[in-house]
Amino acid sequence: MLTVQALITEGARRLARARVCFGHGTDNARDEAGVLVLHALRLRRAASGAALSRRRVPAAAATRARALITRRIRERIPSAYLTGVAGFAGLSFRVDPRVLIPRSPIAELIERGFAPWVEPQRVRRVLDLGTGSGCIAVAAARALPRARVDAVDISPAALAVAASNVRRHRLGARVRLVRSDHFRALRGRTYDIIVSNPPYVGARELAGLPREYRHEPRLALAAGRAGLDSVRIILREAARHLRPRGVLVVEVGNTELALRRAYPRLPFLWLAFERGGGGVFVLTRAQLAAP
Repeated sequence: MLTVQALITEGARRLARARVCFGHGTDNARDEAGVLVLHALRLRRAASGAALSRRRVPAAAATRARALITRRIRERIPSAYLTGVAGFAGLSFRVDPRVLIPRSPIAELIERGFAPWVEPQRVRRVLDLGTGSGCIAVAAARALPRARVDAVDISPAALAVAASNVRRHRLGARVRLVRSDHFRALRGRTYDIIVSNPPYVGARELAGLPREYRHEPRLALAAGRAGLDSVRIILREAARHLRPRGVLVVEVGNTELALRRAYPRLPFLWLAFERGGGGVFVLTRAQLAAP
């Protein structure tokens, strides 16, 4: 009878041979296989390697795990959609193809309470623009217990998923879900932090994405020819929704260079992350409002 560890090793070999694309929560075949096998066997991901090398897998359970890996290979479905769960900022979120799979490096910034760009204890209002699954809004509410968070999305389907995650984390008293096209439904509201992981994929990049990304909602990825359609609106309107010492935090990924070229006078501060990732900038209200 196979051990769990042996089943993970077998799955990793299959995934590597199939050359599936990683990048939706894992970056290698072994971790991807681990996620799928442990889910199929209904085991906790925190189990130690020693425990997994001793634990035997019944034949029916092994068949279930192999079938899940087969789906991952044949259909190129990201593992988070197969398991229905994704991790972000140390928290667990329900996900499905109505929302982008959480993977933003902004998680690292949230875990620090957005310090040093704000004083976490002073933050009272946060806006998550383009909330999707609600992962940024929920994580921000957990990291900033004195803050109320508005979680905005244009998609009713995405907001339904976000609502389930707000309930999951029991934050209904502090996280408000708002259907809005960018700032349109937020007249008069101001915030200490506006954070956004908006659509930022340009037409050429979108056409070349691996099959895995086609399972994600196009609305959450596509942002016009150059990938700047959404971020242009954010840069134009954010200042009027920020409090005097407020900050804007936005992820633009591979569109960073195009954004720099489009706004040569804006003093973007581009963040570095210990766990990898990039394309995230910070601007203050004063910088946004400068002539």
